[in-house]
Amino acid sequence: MDSLTQIVLGASVAEATLGKKIGNKAIFLGAIAGTIPDLDIIARFFVDDLSASVMHRGFSHSLLFPFFSAPLLAWCAKKIYSNYTNVSFIDWLKMFFLAIVTHPLLDAQTTWGTQLFWPFEWRIAIENIFIIDPLYTIPFLIFLILTAFQNRLSKQRKLFNSLGLIISSTYLLITLSFKGIAHYKIAKVLEEKNIEYKDINTRATYFNSILWSVQIELEDSYMFTYYSLFDKSDPIFTKKFPKNHSLLKPFLSEKKIQQLITLSNGHYIMTNDNDELVFWNLKLGQKGFNEDASPYIWSYVIERNNEGQIRLDETNEKMDALKIKERRSFRNNRNFSQEFHQFFERLKGI
Repeated sequence: MDSLTQIVLGASVAEATLGKKIGNKAIFLGAIAGTIPDLDIIARFFVDDLSASVMHRGFSHSLLFPFFSAPLLAWCAKKIYSNYTNVSFIDWLKMFFLAIVTHPLLDAQTTWGTQLFWPFEWRIAIENIFIIDPLYTIPFLIFLILTAFQNRLSKQRKLFNSLGLIISSTYLLITLSFKGIAHYKIAKVLEEKNIEYKDINTRATYFNSILWSVQIELEDSYMFTYYSLFDKSDPIFTKKFPKNHSLLKPFLSEKKIQQLITLSNGHYIMTNDNDELVFWNLKLGQKGFNEDASPYIWSYVIERNNEGQIRLDETNEKMDALKIKERRSFRNNRNFSQEFHQFFERLKGI
C-alpha cells in the first residue's frame, strides 16, 4: 500500500497497544515503525532496477523481519524514553512488533506480492485491494486524527481508534467478498461458453473495489476482461494472447531472466516482432477498458550486447515494444482524461 496508509495503520496499531500509557508518542512512533519495511527501496541506489524490484517486499516484508527489528527499536525507545517508568521493554517490543508486522500483512493483499515467508521466493498476492484505496485510507485517517486530539485516558480516544481499526478491517473483508463474487461470475460465464481454463486471477483496479481486472490463463494463452459489480450483462473477453514461452528457452539460464519470471509470478507472455524479443509481465494487468485493450503495461526488451551479455530495456506502460527513449514520448502524449473517462464508464457496468 501507499506510504500514507502504512503510516496510518502503524500509528493506529501502536495507539491501540501503548497509547494509554504514552499518548500521542505511540501514534508518532507507530507511524515511523509502520514505514520501516519500505526502506528496502534504498536498494535502487546499489543494484540495477530489476534486482531492486525483485528485492522489494522481500526480507523487510517477511514475517521474520519484526523479530529482528522490533527488539532493536524497543531497546532504543527504552533508552530514549527512560522517564516512562511504567512502560516496560516488553511493552515497547509489543508496540513495535505489531506496528511493523501489520505492514506486510496489508501489502500481501495488493497486486505486487509480498515474500511473507522469506527466504522462500513464494510471493503472497491476494489482490483484493489496490495499492491506493481512498475508501480504506480516508476513514482510517479521520478516526486517527480524532484520536490524537483526545486525552490519552479518555474513553473517546479508545473509541475513535477502535472504530478506525474496525472499519478499515471490515472494508478489507468486504473487498475479499467482492473479489469472490467477481471470480464466481467469470467462472460461470466461462463454463457457459465451454471455455476450458487453468486459472482465473481477479485483481482490484485503481482506487476502488467495484471494478475488477480479470486475467484468464488458458493452456497456451491468456485472455483478459473486466467485471464491475454493477454489470447486468456478461463480460466481454479480449482475443487470446499466446504465451510463446518457448521463445525464452535460450535465455532461461540467465539470472536476469529468472528474475523477470520471479517478478511476474510466472504470469507472462513473449512476443518477437521486428526481431525484438519482448517479455510482457502481466502482473499489473491491462491497459484500456474494453475487449480491444492491450494487456501490456509492463515489459522488457531482451537482447544481447556485443559481449554476449543479456541487456534488458524496460518499456513500462507501453502497447508495443518501444525503446525507453520512445516510451517517455508515449507517456507525455497520453490522454489521461480519456483513460479516466473510460474507467468510470466501465465501472458503471455494462
